[in-house]
Amino acid sequence: MKEVGEPELHEIDRFDRGVGWIAYPEESMERASHALAVPNEEGDDDVWVIDPVDAPGVDDLLAEFGSVAGVVIGLDRHERDAATLADRHDVPVYVPEWMTGVADGVDGQVRRFGRRLADSGFESIRIRDSTIPPWQEVGLFDGETLVVPESLGSASYFRGDRERLGVHPMLRLTPPRTVLSGLAPDRVLVGHGAGVLDDAGAAVEGALAGSRRKAPGLYAKTLRSALGI
Repeated sequence: MKEVGEPELHEIDRFDRGVGWIAYPEESMERASHALAVPNEEGDDDVWVIDPVDAPGVDDLLAEFGSVAGVVIGLDRHERDAATLADRHDVPVYVPEWMTGVADGVDGQVRRFGRRLADSGFESIRIRDSTIPPWQEVGLFDGETLVVPESLGSASYFRGDRERLGVHPMLRLTPPRTVLSGLAPDRVLVGHGAGVLDDAGAAVEGALAGSRRKAPGLYAKTLRSALGI
């Protein structure tokens, strides 16, 4: 599912103050990365990069939105190329204060954040913090843009029948309704696949509401795909 070899930048999710990309457009995993622009006190834009997978042209894409202020790891297994990109731009890697084990694998400067991601205007959402299965995930929300690194996705293996977004297959029976329902975002960006830029609140609520009911169909589709039938 995860492609190796030479990456090729494929842009997704562009809006006024942000953009996303997939570095390996042909891979089934559809690992998506995002950059969000936030005005700073000097009147310029700080760019916050979320779960990046590096590719030729990424720096030019980021420069369209401002100067990189930090790189965020949103899931305990999404170290990806965070350290590489942070080193290149001489900025810290930001990790939630409660997320364990991640900073040990990151070279360079690491900063912890709590309820708010530094001065970005994004509040953190503790989506999941469990040991069985091991899963630590933080969401980000500024009242308009919701970032969900793993619990929701639009890649094929996330989506059930007629879903624009789906709950991760491992969480289908225990979807994160408590923390993600009722937010009503203008757009939602995910760590696997393109985000939803229109009627995003309805897409999130639909994914959460149909998670259990549509689980058997999703698992059957996944099995047929794996068997090639």
